[in-house]
Amino acid sequence: MSKSTITIRKASPSEIVELQKIGRQTFYETFSASNSAHNMEKYLEEGFSTGKLAAELADRNSQFYFAELDNQIIGYLKLNSGASQTELKNEKSLEIERIYVLQEFQGRKVGQLLFERAIQVAKQEHAGFVWLGVWEENTKAINFYTKNGFVEFDRHIFRLGDALQSDLLMKLTLKRGK
Repeated sequence: MSKSTITIRKASPSEIVELQKIGRQTFYETFSASNSAHNMEKYLEEGFSTGKLAAELADRNSQFYFAELDNQIIGYLKLNSGASQTELKNEKSLEIERIYVLQEFQGRKVGQLLFERAIQVAKQEHAGFVWLGVWEENTKAINFYTKNGFVEFDRHIFRLGDALQSDLLMKLTLKRGK
């Protein structure tokens, strides 16, 4: 019996429906228990609207990757460089804006594979460091990033519906060379 392999591939602009579905589902699974239904609904509607996703997919400084298993999208990654970064906008950095995996596939190294793709892209783009924002109450994600070498360097406010939340900003300095 052959074991199915998880593959990572770049998402195309024609896959907006698939991106919207995985984006909304993974965000809901990750944060709905800790936020009001109203705020979740508002964020999912605005943050994953067709117009917003179409603009993000068309942005040459943003990239989306899907994690797939048996032709099913089970997670995704969003990277930003240059002026498309949400905060730093540093030409020498790459932002991991999102790494999300469907709950039923967590614990199967899908997030690690998406993370490794992000690092591969950062090195191809000669980034000096990779950074991200993570909700201060998302200890699972904070532990994942810390295990992968990230350190906290600042904080910022993230708006989820009507709620203001504090995100940790974390970064990983990339080593020069091969």
